[in-house]
Amino acid sequence: MRRYETFVIIDPDITQEQREPVLERVRELMTQQDGFLVFEDVWGERKLAYAIKKKERGYYIRFDYCGLAPLVNEIERFFRIDDRTLKYMTIVLDKDVDLEKVKEEKAAVESQREPEPAPPETPQETSPETESAELDPEQVAEKQAEKVAPEPPVEEEAPASDTTVSAENATPVEKKEEA
Repeated sequence: MRRYETFVIIDPDITQEQREPVLERVRELMTQQDGFLVFEDVWGERKLAYAIKKKERGYYIRFDYCGLAPLVNEIERFFRIDDRTLKYMTIVLDKDVDLEKVKEEKAAVESQREPEPAPPETPQETSPETESAELDPEQVAEKQAEKVAPEPPVEEEAPASDTTVSAENATPVEKKEEA
C-alpha cells in the first residue's frame, strides 16, 4: 500500500452545501477501494497564481491517504468529470507504508488535539466592587493598570568593553608619496 497526497482546488463561487458532496464522494471512494484517509486539510479560499477557468480564487483542500493505484485513478477520474473542480494533483508520499503504523500515528495526533478540560473556577471571596470600596482610589488605579498592561522587564545595560583601540596602537595609514 502507498501513501498519497491529493490537492484539489474547488470553485470558490459554490456554497459550503454544494462543496460538501465533493468531499463526501472522496471519503466514500476511500472506503469502497479499501483506502485509509489519514488527514483532510481544508485550507479554504485563496488567490490562485494564475486564472483557471476565468477564476482568480480557489477553495483548496488537501487529502492525505493510504491506498492502491485504483483508488487514485478513481479519485482523479471523479475530479476530471466534476465541474466544481478547477484543478487537482496527486503526489506519492511513500511507496511502501505500514498501515498499522499510520493508524497509530493518526491516533497519537488526534489524542494531542483533544482540548484539555478547563480547570474548575474557584469563586472569588471579594468582588471587584467590594474590593475597590475598601481601597483608596490610587490603589484601585494601580491594580487596574497591573491587569491591563504589565510592566515590561527592565533590561540591564551591558558593561562598557575595553576593546576600543587607542590611537597609538592603531596601524597608521600610509600616504602615497607624490613623485
